[in-house]
Amino acid sequence: MHIEPGVVDGAKILLSYGTGAAVLGYAAKLARDDARREGAGALALRALLSTALVFSFFEILPHFPMGVSEVHFIFGTTLYLLFGLAPAAIGLAAGLLMQGLFFAPLDLPQYGMNITTLLAPLFAMHYLARRIIPASTAYVDLKYSQVLPLSVAFQAGIIGWVTFWALYGQGFTAENLQNILKFDVAYLLVITVEPVVDLAVLAGAKFLHRLRDSGLFTRRLFAAGA
Repeated sequence: MHIEPGVVDGAKILLSYGTGAAVLGYAAKLARDDARREGAGALALRALLSTALVFSFFEILPHFPMGVSEVHFIFGTTLYLLFGLAPAAIGLAAGLLMQGLFFAPLDLPQYGMNITTLLAPLFAMHYLARRIIPASTAYVDLKYSQVLPLSVAFQAGIIGWVTFWALYGQGFTAENLQNILKFDVAYLLVITVEPVVDLAVLAGAKFLHRLRDSGLFTRRLFAAGA
């Protein structure tokens, strides 16, 4: 989901600064609300764990360039189910920034685009989760039929934003459309993998029930309607 340098440049890149500021501003609001509700310490701990995981996803897990972007296994749904919305958003933003600062400085001018591509789908997935997961269901008790739509929403959002940035930057040329199609098709692989990983992680989390009050995980992971 890293937009390749040069795909959007010149004055057009100003739009990404605006969208990036918008999603980061909303993430900051979520963090403030989360800190008031569950405590700043719990938020900081979950955000730190989320950031470490995101950074490892970018640097350790397989990733490869494809068309207008790169294919990564990001597991945004997993982060959301384990830590909650605000820590997951902070982790994605901070992990992406660290990856750019230390390993891929050429990606930093695209940070606004890339963070929009990650956070906007995360927020949309949260809205969907509130609609399809009953308040009486703890996340550890989710079924595949409930996890799959979340993963599809998150990853489809990434595909949609990458497609938008590529079309916005390079237009509807045959070469650009071909590169977009290459990325979109390759990224479908992530949608087939993530729900399985989510369920495996949630199954493992059941054995960590004694940590429900530790602040490591979102309360909803173990408690219905928390």
